[in-house]
Amino acid sequence: MKSASPIRMCPRRERGLTLVELIVTVAILSILATAAVPVARFEVKRRNERILRYDLWQMRDAIDKYKDAADKNAFQTKVDSQGYPPDLDTLVKGVEVQSKKVKFLRHIPVDPMTGKAEWGMRSMQDDPTSDSFGGQSVFDVYSKSTGTALDGTKYSDW
Repeated sequence: MKSASPIRMCPRRERGLTLVELIVTVAILSILATAAVPVARFEVKRRNERILRYDLWQMRDAIDKYKDAADKNAFQTKVDSQGYPPDLDTLVKGVEVQSKKVKFLRHIPVDPMTGKAEWGMRSMQDDPTSDSFGGQSVFDVYSKSTGTALDGTKYSDW
């Protein structure tokens, strides 16, 4: 006995992507991925530059606070130091001020451009453009990186 409803039996259409659709999709995704890689590198460099600026500001601020305290005769300094710290370690270890240990810096930060906690230092007696440290006292710090920033300046000039 046959059923009364006229149901047509159509061949079932295969579902899925054709090879051409798949190739076009992969091509579009690869173009987008290659466009995203330079943007990601740019963002990493920008973030490292921000960290470098902050670390330099933090160390220079600690040097200034040490100098201010030395100028107020809060502790004894060497005569030829002009009130500046002898090295960055002194800022971390601290000095005795009225029987209290005063620290000016928690730790020496890692230079994000070189990956090391080594910084270039200048003393008052050094030439401002010199990259060698005379060793008298730390007046300024700079990055030892030879790279160039996004704005075209050298990191060592910051």
